Amino acid sequence: MIAQVELRGVLGAEIGEDMGQSVNKGGGVDLLGARVTLTHANHSSSYEGNYTGESCGFVVELPGMPTVYFAGDTNVFGDMALIRRIYAPDIAVLPIGDHFTMGPREAAVAAELLGAPRVIASHYATFGLLTGTPEALRELLPAGVELIAPPPGETIEL
Repeated sequence: MIAQVELRGVLGAEIGEDMGQSVNKGGGVDLLGARVTLTHANHSSSYEGNYTGESCGFVVELPGMPTVYFAGDTNVFGDMALIRRIYAPDIAVLPIGDHFTMGPREAAVAAELLGAPRVIASHYATFGLLTGTPEALRELLPAGVELIAPPPGETIEL
């Protein structure tokens, strides 16, 4: 398990054993041939009333494979342009559900800032408050960006 420092501390106390490595925003770790780097995200972060550190996204780089950016639960923010500049993600996994994360309108701007040629929609259609849809995002994406929208619970192969 790779987790942000405070979250790993909470999970370690819950599980009762050390199961991974701590890392923080901007820091990375090499694990199983991949490089995982934590990035900024804007969202709340707590577990049963405990502070679990700042929310994070992450970038996974694996030689010979597409670089993937997982935004996590976040809204769009201007520093996504820095993620583009530093990591040049091939795929961006973006939440689109709205209400608790960004919706399709913000996700389309995030896609533009990130410059990834493929976007995977996430965090949508799992319960009634999440109203963002892949169809709404598709209409707003920059020209040439491929949208991958698996049904909730489904897996995809890249």
